[in-house]
Amino acid sequence: MSAVTADQVKKLREKTGVSMMECRNALVESHGDMEKSVDLLRKKGIAKASGKADRITKEGFLGSYIHSNGKIGVIVEVLCETDFVAKNESFKTFTKDLAMHVAAASPLYLKRDEVPADVIMREKAIHAESVKGKPENVAQKILDGKMDKYYSDVCLMEQKFVKDDKLSIADLLASKIQEIGENMVIRRFVRLSLGA
Repeated sequence: MSAVTADQVKKLREKTGVSMMECRNALVESHGDMEKSVDLLRKKGIAKASGKADRITKEGFLGSYIHSNGKIGVIVEVLCETDFVAKNESFKTFTKDLAMHVAAASPLYLKRDEVPADVIMREKAIHAESVKGKPENVAQKILDGKMDKYYSDVCLMEQKFVKDDKLSIADLLASKIQEIGENMVIRRFVRLSLGA
């Protein structure tokens, strides 16, 4: 395989937002394969992001979005470590993208541990009907899969990002933490719909 070109590095950087050096290293490691490079960077980003998870977030920004018809509005609170990052244009754009995502995808909860127990019980009861008569181990796997699908529909952190369905919101957050170099937390969101 020929050496990694500057053009490849530039394209990978535009696609991922990761530093030029990390893009180059990922391309070398994946022998120039762009998709493998993206996967490598995502894995590394999640590892790096988890290493920053204990750092205190006391600054932040409220990202907002009002739909063009004026009937849907969203505010998302995203926290970071420093005022410097809170004022960073990339960070602000991230919060606005999240707000636009919430407007489009209508999540009900931030994370699965926020889904009320009675809602979980109701969902499990609905899906239990579809696995009646199946062996217990098979039925449990099917139920687990259906619940994972439910969480990915209603929990913001597990939803696929509307601008790139290869990324969950958790993946997107991890890549932004890696890019900016600070811990960030999506704290809460509010979605208003006219007349709802």
